[in-house]
Amino acid sequence: MSKYSAEFKLKVVKEYQNGTLGYNLLAKKYGMPSSSPIKKWVNLYAHYGEEGLIRKKTKAVYSVHFKLDV
Repeated sequence: MSKYSAEFKLKVVKEYQNGTLGYNLLAKKYGMPSSSPIKKWVNLYAHYGEEGLIRKKTKAVYSVHFKLDV
């Protein structure tokens, strides 16, 4: 599970785009230890839109047969 939901990420990105607060102040406002994720989210949103904020990675599940073959 992702630490931050896609809705939360979008909210923070939109607030950044409104120009009221910078990365560091947004991180402090939402109790985040670093502004790095916000920078990443803004970049992802700029390149991919809302789809960029949705976590795509899932844990791979392999069958017992496949594991034994490997």
